[in-house]
Amino acid sequence: MAFRKNREKEDKLWYRLDLSAIVYPALQRQDFSSVYRLSALMKEKVDPERLQVALDRVLPRFPSYKVAIRKGVFWRYLEYNQRPGPFVQEDIKNPCMPLPFRTKNRYLLRVYYYDKRISLEVHHCLGDGNGGMCVFHTLLAEYLRLMGYEIPTGYLVKDIHEEPDPEETEDAYGRYAHAEVRPPRPMEKTYLIRGTPEPFYTLNMIIGVLSAKEVYAKAKKYDASVTEYLNAVLLYALLQKQKDDGGYKKLPVTLAMPVNLRRFFPSKTLRNFITMVYPSIDPRLGEYSFEDVVKQVHHYMRYYISDKFLRGDITTNAATQRHPLIRVVPLFIKDKVVRQFYKMVQDRNSTAGLTNMGILAAPEEMREHIDRFDICMGQPFSKRTNCSIITFGDRLSITFASVIKESDAERYFFRFLVKEGIHVRIETNR
Repeated sequence: MAFRKNREKEDKLWYRLDLSAIVYPALQRQDFSSVYRLSALMKEKVDPERLQVALDRVLPRFPSYKVAIRKGVFWRYLEYNQRPGPFVQEDIKNPCMPLPFRTKNRYLLRVYYYDKRISLEVHHCLGDGNGGMCVFHTLLAEYLRLMGYEIPTGYLVKDIHEEPDPEETEDAYGRYAHAEVRPPRPMEKTYLIRGTPEPFYTLNMIIGVLSAKEVYAKAKKYDASVTEYLNAVLLYALLQKQKDDGGYKKLPVTLAMPVNLRRFFPSKTLRNFITMVYPSIDPRLGEYSFEDVVKQVHHYMRYYISDKFLRGDITTNAATQRHPLIRVVPLFIKDKVVRQFYKMVQDRNSTAGLTNMGILAAPEEMREHIDRFDICMGQPFSKRTNCSIITFGDRLSITFASVIKESDAERYFFRFLVKEGIHVRIETNR
């Protein structure tokens, strides 16, 4: 009887899309989905049957991830999904492929395995990388238990037998979007990478594996954090790329960088809770040495990544959704407006994307079975490259993902690190 009541309760469970998630379905195309990938390189070969059992046990613990997306007249929403699945699959050459909303039993995530690698791909309308990593760590912990190891809960590993905390499924933006002023959006046109489009359904990945200690020591030399230092390296590489393109007009090079708002506003949410900042260098002002770039990025980060500015930024984002007129506009019109705005304004505001998930912590009993983690932001919306960074132990992994054949920016980036004395091992699916 208790099971039937729980089943009835789950059948009625649904969630509004959070403030960030509203955008991602509107951008969906046959050849594009907002999908990111989290991967763990294990120290033993993966057993797919046990991995499937672990997935079946873990996913109900995260109700906002065991969902399908539905379309209403005015808004989309997430509905609890009782269909079989998702099913573990052998990995593919080109990850983060488009995820149609009506296939694979309508699940919005995928789990892959290959040799010693386990990967979780998540549609961004479910949550950001921080929320997805919590699901992934819990999955890895349960898998290792099934392999015979004792793995405790703690850090990002949740107890799959406990009831989910209601705060894990909240739209946390609404709790903090109440600043008295709304900062304007950056609107200046930026340098866009030129390149030859790859064939349909092709994603090029280049992964650099570095020593976190070496990178930290080099960043410290410039009085910068690791994030600031790697931002500066990518901006410097993009400046070089623009110069080599030989365009008739110089333009600013700008990075779109998500900021984890949980660092500034307490929340346990596993859904999206990020906003974007845009560190930038304008070569029209003169020649920049690398030291100049690091210094500018450092001061930009210290000014903009603060609770005051970020609260204003999410208030700006929330204002549109709260507008009475917007609320009653039919969904198909909203989608057209969002897509057009993103193409004409948002996508042109940045040359590349960069995210740094920072240092991953895990129970010691779990750490000894994992060699490293990788993260991939997934397919860019337009012809550019996305850069994703994650650190586990002394392994710092940097993944570039692009849909163009040329890899000039990536080559400039890693060559600069090598010249700095940092050892880099390159892996690629090309």
